[in-house]
Amino acid sequence: MPEFQVVARKYPAFGEICISVTTERARVKKMRRVGIVGYGHLGKYLAEKIQEHPDLDLAFVWNRSPAALEGFKQDLILQDLKDFSKRNADLIVEVAHPDITKEWGPRFLEEADFMIGSPTALSSQELETSLREAAIRHGLYVPSGAFWGAEDIRKMADRGTLQNLKVTMTKHPTSFKLGGDLKVKNEQVKDKKVVLYDGPVRELCPLAPNNVNTMAAAAVAAHNLGFDKVTGSIVSDPQLTDWHIVEVEVWGPNGFNVKTVRSNPAAVGAVTGTATYASFLSSMLVAKGKGPGVHLC
Repeated sequence: MPEFQVVARKYPAFGEICISVTTERARVKKMRRVGIVGYGHLGKYLAEKIQEHPDLDLAFVWNRSPAALEGFKQDLILQDLKDFSKRNADLIVEVAHPDITKEWGPRFLEEADFMIGSPTALSSQELETSLREAAIRHGLYVPSGAFWGAEDIRKMADRGTLQNLKVTMTKHPTSFKLGGDLKVKNEQVKDKKVVLYDGPVRELCPLAPNNVNTMAAAAVAAHNLGFDKVTGSIVSDPQLTDWHIVEVEVWGPNGFNVKTVRSNPAAVGAVTGTATYASFLSSMLVAKGKGPGVHLC
């Protein structure tokens, strides 16, 4: 049924005129159905906020470990991720692990918009290409998270005026989840801060997939530089017990330079700062309506 019907009615004084009548379907705003993949701290937060929101409907929640969902509404739990399409989600949000995006990202994009909560997965050139190719019917959304100034940097990249970009993240040693030599180096940090890594973001992402999503978002925004030319630096500081510090420095033509410093409240051992939750929710709410392709949100 169309949302508006044209009805012809006769009035003695005016003859036959046509008027439009709003149908009940037009009066009822369609709720956007959101599926959540991953039920850690962030996934739980998003699931709660979706159920409280008047314009959102929780399509499903899936978690690798079913035990984490004990007590959750059974009709909202997706037992097997391969059945995701049966829930008719408009947007699927991954807040689990980069491996989920590697395995399921292209398939999610066949059915719905997809918001990648672990953009470090895009450091794989093969996966990034696969996702871009899959985003021909729906949008692939990349949350900016703690990456301050994302839109300004994207605009500079569009114009080709972005020359260099560096993102430095400083956290307490226990807030890092690292692999390889970086893990060993971080375990040796005692009473002074130590630069664990300073180099291309592409090489860092696989070693710190849970910590440097902000840097991955920066590499997406700075598309003329990409993962190979955006510099990432992580600093382990045992004195930093209340905050995560994110510094973003930009260089452009004729000596143009901007540096921002963001202090994100975070407890010792917390991988994600508290302000990131609200930021991620805001990104999820605007992850719509941009059509196919890759979009920052």
